[in-house]
Amino acid sequence: AQMKKLRMGVIGMSEGNGHPYSWSAIFNGYDPAEMRVCPFPAISDYLSKRRFPEDAIATGRVTHVWTQDQAVSRHIAAASRIPNVVREAEAMIGEIDALLLARDDAENHLKFAAPFLDAGIPVYVDKPFALNLASAEALLSRQRSEGQIFSCTALRYAQELTLNDADREALGEIVAVDAITPKSWAKYAVHIIEPTLRLTGLRFKDLSEPEVARDDGAVRVSFRGSTGVALSFTATGARPSQIVLDVRGTMGRRQLVFADAFTAFRSALQVFVDGQQQTELPIPREQTLDVVRVIETGLS
Repeated sequence: AQMKKLRMGVIGMSEGNGHPYSWSAIFNGYDPAEMRVCPFPAISDYLSKRRFPEDAIATGRVTHVWTQDQAVSRHIAAASRIPNVVREAEAMIGEIDALLLARDDAENHLKFAAPFLDAGIPVYVDKPFALNLASAEALLSRQRSEGQIFSCTALRYAQELTLNDADREALGEIVAVDAITPKSWAKYAVHIIEPTLRLTGLRFKDLSEPEVARDDGAVRVSFRGSTGVALSFTATGARPSQIVLDVRGTMGRRQLVFADAFTAFRSALQVFVDGQQQTELPIPREQTLDVVRVIETGLS
């Protein structure tokens, strides 16, 4: 039997965040001419290397879009083939099965998510989930059911930021991870924190008091893990950088460089959609909260 497609609404748009375009296109396919004039050339670039509908997620469809600007909403709808543009976000309630909150201004996440959480609608909250533990708890306490909220950086699922058994064998015991991301600590540190914690298996409670250094918009936060592993997270601010995890082991070294946005986004969105059929949480809640704790250390 054909499974009914999950109907999703998308909320945008915070400055510099093209996820309403890219996430919607991963479900719906896209209009190449319209996507080329979206403000994020990288999106058109990586989508053009894919085949649609083959590479789309077949089990869901973005049916509604709201942003704070009707013209922007209409453009996202045209580029990512979304049939309905709504004037008020709440107008989606009753029409959708799940919500993609594709904004990365974490301070506004609760405001946008609340009506949907109250209505019992599952919500994918774009990274960073929250900038401090208090905000994270406020969001989670608004859930009607355990697992109503899903949140991560899609880089959690980026194959190129993981180590397979052969890699681990060649590295030996991990002694240090030096992780670097471009842009601001608040919005981008999550991209290196979540994959690094996953890679090392470290919990926040395993980490020493942090050392925080700031320099001209760049932020660097360093910890020692209980196993002796040295972790450092750097957001380079305005200085360009790739997203890199430099992993040093007792026997070798591996540079893991993030390269494939489409596949990472697709994987995370697939986990969200699949999660609607499952009872256990796809991401243990404590892992999400640990990521928030590390983000908070770099902001305090």
